[in-house]
Amino acid sequence: MNLPESTRIAVRGLSGNRLRSGLTMLGILIGVGSVIVLVAVGNGSSLAVQKQIEGLGTNTLVVFSSRGGGGRAFGGGAGGGGRATNGTQSSATQLTMKDVTALGDKTQAPDLVAIAPVITEAAVTATYAGATYTPGQFVGTNSDYLSIRNYTVAEGAAFTADDVTNRNRVALLGQTVVTNLFGSQDPIGATVQFSGIDFHVGGVLTPKGSNGQQDQDDIVITPITAVQDTLAGANAPLSQITIEARSRGVMTAAADEVTTVLLGTHHLTDATNADFQVLNQATLLSTASSTNSVFTVLLGAVAAISLLVGGIGVMNIMLVTVTERTREIGIRKAIGARRSDILGQFLVEAVLLSLLGGVLGVIGGLIGSRFRIVGVTPVVAWYSVGLAFGVAVVVGLFFGLYPANRAASMRPIEALRHE
Repeated sequence: MNLPESTRIAVRGLSGNRLRSGLTMLGILIGVGSVIVLVAVGNGSSLAVQKQIEGLGTNTLVVFSSRGGGGRAFGGGAGGGGRATNGTQSSATQLTMKDVTALGDKTQAPDLVAIAPVITEAAVTATYAGATYTPGQFVGTNSDYLSIRNYTVAEGAAFTADDVTNRNRVALLGQTVVTNLFGSQDPIGATVQFSGIDFHVGGVLTPKGSNGQQDQDDIVITPITAVQDTLAGANAPLSQITIEARSRGVMTAAADEVTTVLLGTHHLTDATNADFQVLNQATLLSTASSTNSVFTVLLGAVAAISLLVGGIGVMNIMLVTVTERTREIGIRKAIGARRSDILGQFLVEAVLLSLLGGVLGVIGGLIGSRFRIVGVTPVVAWYSVGLAFGVAVVVGLFFGLYPANRAASMRPIEALRHE
């Protein structure tokens, strides 16, 4: 087969039927572009979920009561917790400061680096200078909570361990709370009443946005001792215990240590009957990643169907082309063209259709991936670009083989007689 000659003839044939060639390439273009865009959407969705989970804290474990209240472990800044709102929760399901103290014992739990007891109060109304607002979350905790949950202070200063010890009524406000209470005023140093109790605003938290379930900036964080003294009561059980493990590699070991320690403090011998649950962020992240991977593969498979349809279009057009050029084939064979020359001519033509359609599809897919789709910012997976383009070329080769072979198999005398 003379490749340059076959290419020249294929190009002449395609340019002679520009509209038909363009429509055929359009099928390949749509297939390649769809694969790139839909895989990018799946990849972007996966990364967004991963970012949301990681935004809740690094190497985080959350312990909450498994009876009498449940709670949102990774739903936001605090979680629902296991404390009933009427304070009547059974002592068998309570998490207490005794549990926190036991977890802080390095001999029993060496893989835990930070532990934050958490009390959340519902429907706490904030009042300042005539403005009122009910924050989505009102959290009493210690200073470790900020680092565990990746909260930083944009203005002012965070409360310290001394503030917790001295039971100081200081508060850190999320940006949503600041906007609703203060507008454009500076909140630092102001005194805000929470359900009638005065708290001093010590700082404003750096905005974190939504985690997909709730506004992480719609939050007030205060020392747990101040909440116990004013809103919850001195003997109020904990809503949850938030823990940071030493590294992601020891998350499972850290979760086992937490379980062992709490079984001891709750006087239980069997984890199957435990009145608490330990949620592992690494497990949650792994599950979410696995689910999104399946979602991405499914999207790619759906888009690949359009590539198959485009390939069938290539075959259909090439069969029409062979029929239209039957006399040309007969003339070429009569003057000495070999079977391989005829085969190469039509095979190259089919591959060129797919090749040009693939290039345009890649360009279209990359452009389409620059726009938000159904609320997701696509992130191009570069393997999908190479894969889609390669499959497009293979599709052209595969679906062009039958028409090309049919053309090459014609007998010269029959081709010349064709009307």
